[in-house]
Amino acid sequence: MTVVIENAHIVTVSGDEHPTGHIVIDGNRITAVGPGPAPTAGRVERINGRGCLATPGLVNTHHHLYQWASQGIATGGTLFEWLTTLYKPWSKMDAEIAGGAATAGLAWLAKSGCTTSTDHHYIFPKGRGDLFAAEIEAAAELGVRFHPCRGSMDRGRSDGGLPPDEVVEDLDTILDETAAAIDLYHDPSPGSLLRVAVAPCSPFSVSRDLLTRSAELARARGVRLHTHLAETLDEEEHTSEQFGMTPAEYMDSIGWLGPDVWLAHCVHLHDADVKRLAETGTGTAHCPSSNARLGSGIARVAHLLEAGAPVGLGVDGPASAELVPLAGEMRQAIYMQRARYGPDALTARQALEMATLGGARCLGREAEIGTLEPGKLADIALWRLDGFHAAIDDPVVALTFGQTPPLRRLFVGGRTIVRDDALVTVPQDEAGRRGAAAHRRLMTLAEEVL
Repeated sequence: MTVVIENAHIVTVSGDEHPTGHIVIDGNRITAVGPGPAPTAGRVERINGRGCLATPGLVNTHHHLYQWASQGIATGGTLFEWLTTLYKPWSKMDAEIAGGAATAGLAWLAKSGCTTSTDHHYIFPKGRGDLFAAEIEAAAELGVRFHPCRGSMDRGRSDGGLPPDEVVEDLDTILDETAAAIDLYHDPSPGSLLRVAVAPCSPFSVSRDLLTRSAELARARGVRLHTHLAETLDEEEHTSEQFGMTPAEYMDSIGWLGPDVWLAHCVHLHDADVKRLAETGTGTAHCPSSNARLGSGIARVAHLLEAGAPVGLGVDGPASAELVPLAGEMRQAIYMQRARYGPDALTARQALEMATLGGARCLGREAEIGTLEPGKLADIALWRLDGFHAAIDDPVVALTFGQTPPLRRLFVGGRTIVRDDALVTVPQDEAGRRGAAAHRRLMTLAEEVL
């Protein structure tokens, strides 16, 4: 059936705004966007968007869904202190925990306007089921567009890495399992709801061999590459001691910068690093709340954008950004950049572009999502701004500067995922219960190691 949104303030992110406009959806695609009433007659579903703002669905470029089960722990530590505390309970995780956490985490994202999410899962305890499949099943049930990243770690403490040996895998197992995940799940077709990326965890938890062979595998299979980079000064000290280079220089030296790569955090970049990321088209997933929660610093987003580098937004794991909505990261990004660089460092519309088109660029999907244009996938957020938010005349400022407004509708490929601020694909309370059950189960299993 054709769906028509009318009378809404429409921000296409591709350059146009229509204060009273329309969007026409036919199947899973947008067929028309413009000012005034829709030129459509006959049998259609009409949505009166008066008092609403229509934007592209938000794109979450970095996440760790399993961490929904371990929120509120190590609340006063640095990244390395936080990791060393949490690696032990994570080592007890199983597929039931991963599935419940993913359901709650993705539902929470959808409630904040997210239509596409990545996930970076890098811990695979032996004998505890198929954790990667569990999160993919959760995404399919909820109906969101999903880009799971098969993560990995092969440098335990005995090899000079940070994680304990019991949570790392050997190189051959990682490469075999990653290739199998691509073969089984990656769907490169137009409009795909499921694409897989290759994602060794970080320079301080993986070997050079794993990084280089992962890049070879990803490029041979035509999938993207992702990892953490330059999140803390501790990481820079680590790579300087071990490799004599900054984290970005190290990754560049082994072929890990390019238009098929996006990197999480990039907080501590030097001028040459910013320039190099822009030159190579390497994307950055900016996670302002997590970086603040862990005291890691403020990423140089204003400089990356000025240089022309792709930048998207990410929530990061719920254990380092408890209950953070993706829409709220627009506000955090604006405030953090302005706190560091001044009141003109990041505008409301730049933040919205990062959360939509910027994220699509990081994932290599800017031809399909990230803007509201004819031919694009109908991933659309319709925000209600007719309540308290109506006191702000500029609807984009109302969305990005204030508390996340309620959703009138959220569409993924033309399918309604959220209606009147409630999930419709999975009962909202049920999604919350699954997340709470995952937390209780992990804490019970982890009692022996905490």
